[in-house]
Amino acid sequence: MKTASYRLAALATVALTTALGAQAPQPAPAGQPQFRVAIDYVTTDAIVRNSQDQFVADLTRGDFEIFEDGVKQEITGLTLVHGGRVHNLAAPPAPAAQEGIILPPSRPRNDTAGRIFLIIVDDLHLDFRNTGRIRDLFKKISRELVHEGDMFSIVSTGPSSLAIDPTYDRKVLDESIKKITGSGLKPSDIIQGAEGSDGPSEVRYRAHVAFSTAYDMLSQMEKINNRRKAVIWVSNGYDFNPFAESRLGEDPVFGGRFGQTREEGREQQGQFSGQQFADADLARELAEVTRTANRANATLYTIDPRGLVAGTDLDEQLDPVEFGEYVRKSQDSLRVLAEETGGIAVVNQNNFEKALKRIDAETSDYYVLGYSSSNPDPLKRTRKIEVKLVNKPGVSVWSRTSYSLRQPPKAQ
Repeated sequence: MKTASYRLAALATVALTTALGAQAPQPAPAGQPQFRVAIDYVTTDAIVRNSQDQFVADLTRGDFEIFEDGVKQEITGLTLVHGGRVHNLAAPPAPAAQEGIILPPSRPRNDTAGRIFLIIVDDLHLDFRNTGRIRDLFKKISRELVHEGDMFSIVSTGPSSLAIDPTYDRKVLDESIKKITGSGLKPSDIIQGAEGSDGPSEVRYRAHVAFSTAYDMLSQMEKINNRRKAVIWVSNGYDFNPFAESRLGEDPVFGGRFGQTREEGREQQGQFSGQQFADADLARELAEVTRTANRANATLYTIDPRGLVAGTDLDEQLDPVEFGEYVRKSQDSLRVLAEETGGIAVVNQNNFEKALKRIDAETSDYYVLGYSSSNPDPLKRTRKIEVKLVNKPGVSVWSRTSYSLRQPPKAQ
């Protein structure tokens, strides 16, 4: 019998995606128990800024404290990345060899940032009539965020058909922008679309495609070591039960359907058991994506290209209150993706340049803290992380708040 070995990966939004996985021992004689031991080397990034929102670049290992599930950990590695340049302040243990994505064979001579961007174009959730604005946003991303020496990959969820492997060639990004076209559902498409036991079938299908695409790409990013990884996720957001009252055929002014009162219509809606749990289903999907991102140490930066949403289009006859609820829930989903991975959600605002400059700063100036986890329990899959500063009044620190381990493979 051969026992499969595994690595417990605890990855951070910055750098080492490593796990010091111990090989399983040789099978013990029959009747004797077998034990597997693994030590998790965890890395996490920390963004430190003063009251003037300036990065603080003169901290040492003694200025930080890091806690896992409330237990203080010994910091064994500290790396400063400032302006994209890497400075090892305390060398971490050597990472174990790990298979991963094959990176381009050559790098530009002026590559100092060493950042990796994954750009997700969720065109299944972008308005067609907003295509011009969407392309303008991506031109700003090319100009303000992706610099020479940064490696990036692009993937779309729908008919824009983008699947660009990791590259340093910024011309590829500029060419890809010309192919981006929104193909999201209009409110009338959702209201008049087919209904399944769990709500609008097409809405669920498109969301599943988007989340599956992100999950697959983030799983691949787990295999990339020693690089800063950020995901730029451009989408209008997600709602598994949009325009619920309009889908029941209610009059947006008087309410009711075929003589029903609004209350009777709502009672009828409650009979669809699958729709009752739409918000819970969406929360589970979002949690799975954020867990995968935290495992890969990838920070999600979500951007809604609609900007400030004043109201629905004139040709869409919708209850303004219902439309406002739809916009709020879809934007909240983007906030969850970003906040649970240490990123920011750029929603309900038009100043994209300011937001992109902030993302650029957060991916260029940061510390990487490393420690060997003192929690040996492999059944503790999700672990809370808290980074604190020691005697630094007026200085704030941001970092991811948790990481999750993969389930170990079953013994063969």
